[in-house]
Amino acid sequence: MIPLRDDNPTTLVPWVTFTLIAANVLAFVFEVSLGERLQSFLALYGVVPVRLLSSGPAAGPAPPVVVTVFSSMFLHGGVLHVAGNMLYLWIFGNNVEDALGHVRYLLFYLISGVAAVYAHALVDPFSTLPMIGASGAVSGVLGAYLVVFPRARVLALVPMGFVMRMVRVPALFVLGFWIVIQLLYGVFSLGTPGGVAWFAHVGGFLAGVALVRPLVRRDFRSLAS
Repeated sequence: MIPLRDDNPTTLVPWVTFTLIAANVLAFVFEVSLGERLQSFLALYGVVPVRLLSSGPAAGPAPPVVVTVFSSMFLHGGVLHVAGNMLYLWIFGNNVEDALGHVRYLLFYLISGVAAVYAHALVDPFSTLPMIGASGAVSGVLGAYLVVFPRARVLALVPMGFVMRMVRVPALFVLGFWIVIQLLYGVFSLGTPGGVAWFAHVGGFLAGVALVRPLVRRDFRSLAS
């Protein structure tokens, strides 16, 4: 199931969502420009669980670990990786930004990303592989959307046999199905090195669900009632 757009109008221009998408795309273009130096760059600016959870100083020229927690949110491993994350952010981010307001939304996005980083690190604390991607922060946006707009409908491409059809599906089903898949893949991937950081998705999503309600702006509550 691939979401294409939702049916929720907005009252604010989603400047933060636009800026986050632009920042991620520009960061990916920069990654591509690095050529053979890319893997070394990702090893430095991705977040490494064993380093994140260690109290010892970094070895060599590595940046402070707090820098990698945030820099990792803007780095991606390929075109499909960045395109998928930005598609979800484009569809669902504008409405969450509308509900929270620009500043709260930005803080919410970053905090969700931090929660995702730690969720991944705590599940695989001895991993020396760098984790990258906006998936955890975007997962927080999805969790927030599910809480604030459970009755919204999403136009999605749904496989039906050998063809894909566009169907309007409740957001509750789209995002509920999405998080169940993340959790199942995460459980089945336990003990497997590398791959997708499934528990970062789960951690970010749960953070979004837990954090969003107190952050919804008051005037939006009156508009939505």
